[in-house]
Amino acid sequence: MPYDYRPFPYTAPPGLTAPEPRHKVAIIGAGPIGLAMAIELANHGVASVVLDDNNVVSVGSRAICWSKRSLEILDRLGVGDQSVTKGVTWKVGRTFHRDREVFNFDLLPEDGHKMPAFVNLQQYYVEEYLVERAQALGIDLRWKNKVVAVDRHADHAVLSVETPDGSYRLEADWVSSCDGARSPVRGMLGLEFEGELFEERFLIADIQMEADFPSERWFWFEPGFHNGQSALLHKQPDNIYRIDLQLGWDTDPEVEKQPERVIPRIEKVVGHKNFTLDWTSIYTFQCRRLRSFVHGPVLFVGDSAHIVSPFGARGGNGGLQDVDALGWRLAAVVKGAQSPDILAGYDRERVFGADENLLNSSRSTRFMSPEAGVERLFRDAVLHLASRADFARPMVNSGRLSRPCVYPLNAPDADLPKPARPGAVAPDAPIDGGWLLNALGRDFVVLALGQDAPAVPGARSLTPNVNDHLKRRYLGGAAKTIYLIRPDQIVAARWVTASADEISAAMAAAWGA
Repeated sequence: MPYDYRPFPYTAPPGLTAPEPRHKVAIIGAGPIGLAMAIELANHGVASVVLDDNNVVSVGSRAICWSKRSLEILDRLGVGDQSVTKGVTWKVGRTFHRDREVFNFDLLPEDGHKMPAFVNLQQYYVEEYLVERAQALGIDLRWKNKVVAVDRHADHAVLSVETPDGSYRLEADWVSSCDGARSPVRGMLGLEFEGELFEERFLIADIQMEADFPSERWFWFEPGFHNGQSALLHKQPDNIYRIDLQLGWDTDPEVEKQPERVIPRIEKVVGHKNFTLDWTSIYTFQCRRLRSFVHGPVLFVGDSAHIVSPFGARGGNGGLQDVDALGWRLAAVVKGAQSPDILAGYDRERVFGADENLLNSSRSTRFMSPEAGVERLFRDAVLHLASRADFARPMVNSGRLSRPCVYPLNAPDADLPKPARPGAVAPDAPIDGGWLLNALGRDFVVLALGQDAPAVPGARSLTPNVNDHLKRRYLGGAAKTIYLIRPDQIVAARWVTASADEISAAMAAAWGA
């Protein structure tokens, strides 16, 4: 059945009748990133107010591919199990050239992880779950509250807000701008994206149909059913299928999204007419970002800070990683436990992460839509060889799937397994009847394996029984190790053995001032 877009109730805000006390944090935008930001702050004991100019979840599936890391973040926010249960789990991707499969991959070839490699789940479901979680936490969600101006001061910002009942002003020490790729806040502050706009257009179509396509990602280069251009198929819940079709830059977006143009294209892809068109959109490839994500009291998060082409699922997933890097730092600043200088760590790390996403996204775009000449010759040669030669298959680029970056930390780093190095997400593993990432919680954690953990002020100690998964992911050939894990589950430092003073010094450096 089609999704039931039920409006959230509007309530007249208190600022209409009397000035409100200054808020600690105001969040602009109640999409998945803004809601995640509010919940993450609440998990750290910080209240926020969320302002959105709409009163319904996003229309259309939009972001659908949620990576293992995003699912781990959503799990920490309280909606991970719900998302996995509803979503379509997958880990295999297949790439075709014309009618021949030339490349496939398995994103999670090993067991011992709580979350799967990827789940396909429409953005409106993720938003619904996050709204319910935010309401359960008592977060102040204000629907139909449109921010029309932002006035920055040295230690706060003043927002001008329009509602159905009139306008009011709202002060906040910090403003988190989570208002999407077309960010009105970015425009109000006169900030511009830097980067590339690619001259290519793609059609997104969500269709509802009964079918037996496997739960995999299928990508075609030059398929016979689509005039030699590329196509992508993903399975979603509720018998909804996402189809992306390359259109070319010279097409008219308004014409191409009309049902009479879309339906015949879809019929060629699926081979029949037994489907219902659910939603369509036309998008243009963009790989751009702000130069900085921190502008005084205004902090840009998600698509308001950076935007990538959708192949590779780096938009929503990258935005959740922004929340991951910012939430614990901003909470510490709001509580007065740390200086605002530590927000430079958020800026530095997430600019680095955005640049990695932009690089991968740009490479995918160029491979899918090569310029005439050398780029086209290289792409065609790779596709030709890939069906015959193993060495060429990894060069086929239909969108390198989202993975969290490894931050370039200057931190103690013993010679231990590569996946658990400083700057990387701590690999999950089963421990003592549960899961490691769940046991880490929201604090700094000293993870000690094969030895007792030193007592370190401001950090919890965790000493699970060592199993084969922990040996492989954290010990390697060592008999014992100590890891310092940040509140965002990033490895901050690691040693074979370490004193409390050494760990305290690494923890002080991990704030990233």
